[in-house]
Amino acid sequence: MKTVKISLNSIDKVKSFVNDISKFDSDFDLVSGRYVIDAKSIMGIFSLDLSKPIDLNIHAEEGLDKIMEVLKPYIID
Repeated sequence: MKTVKISLNSIDKVKSFVNDISKFDSDFDLVSGRYVIDAKSIMGIFSLDLSKPIDLNIHAEEGLDKIMEVLKPYIID
């Protein structure tokens, strides 16, 4: 599992993020405080506080380089 910090601070960003990660078979979880939600769920994402960075847990055995490339616009340092 790999964890990265992402920012989803606009509705358009959330929509494009879900579209991007839905192309992968791997599981993705968003962790905000004590809440863990499926990152492919738009409704779940909107239940989080999107004004703060969110941890994204990537459960991928292979293809991590491709996933990280797609996630570049959302990742923050």
